[in-house]
Amino acid sequence: MTDAAPPADPMAADAAPQGPPGPGFRIVAQYVKDLSFENPKAPDSLRVDGKPGIDMGVEMNAQGRPDGLFEVELRLTIKATTDAMTVFNVELLYGGLFALQGVAEQDIEPLLLIECPRYLFPFAREIIARATSDGGFYPPFMLDPIDFAGIYVARQQSIARGPADAGQA
Repeated sequence: MTDAAPPADPMAADAAPQGPPGPGFRIVAQYVKDLSFENPKAPDSLRVDGKPGIDMGVEMNAQGRPDGLFEVELRLTIKATTDAMTVFNVELLYGGLFALQGVAEQDIEPLLLIECPRYLFPFAREIIARATSDGGFYPPFMLDPIDFAGIYVARQQSIARGPADAGQA
């Protein structure tokens, strides 16, 4: 037995009235749009000494849909190589369908390209880990956390510098 009080019933008549919900989003669906795993030198690639070099790419895209929802795509590419061979190559396009509510116009793009990929990432990470595990690699390849805000800021800075750099050719 605990001395904690039971949670308040939100349907109770004396529950405090709540104002309109604040800005936010809801995940409507998540899905694998495309997945490719290659282990071209198996079984030799399973016996590599040391750690292979890892080349990783991350892309995020978002677009509105006619039904008012937003589709966000997270593309992850990982290529593991040694001097002698490609150990494995994984490409994953993982998508999500999001409904936005009460989000100011200027906040839509950062929400779609920072926060939405943050929610998709753990699922995409698991898919890549499972693909490498199923490909015979132990331990499976585990992606480190990704700084989606840093990627977004770098992208915005690159766009801002773009016209000035082009004029100084």
